[in-house]
Amino acid sequence: MHNHMHAHQKQVVNRLARIEGHVRAIKQMSAEGRDCPEVLLQIAAVRKALDNTAKLILKDHLEHCLIHAVNEGEQEKFLKNLQDAIDHYIR
Repeated sequence: MHNHMHAHQKQVVNRLARIEGHVRAIKQMSAEGRDCPEVLLQIAAVRKALDNTAKLILKDHLEHCLIHAVNEGEQEKFLKNLQDAIDHYIR
């Protein structure tokens, strides 16, 4: 493994912080007995936000880590790890 900063790392961290706050708000909505459709709508918004965050992480991974793997002669390992990650994400 290599340690590195990605171009979108700050955006990813900021998005995850917003998502975290949104999830807490959904938890509160549930505790207050809010309408199920309203809660489900907010859950859908969080799922979409997570998907968009995952896209940024994937973009950074392809733009930075792929180049690193090629330079180190580890492209096969990179592809295997990427396939495994995508398989777990898309289930």
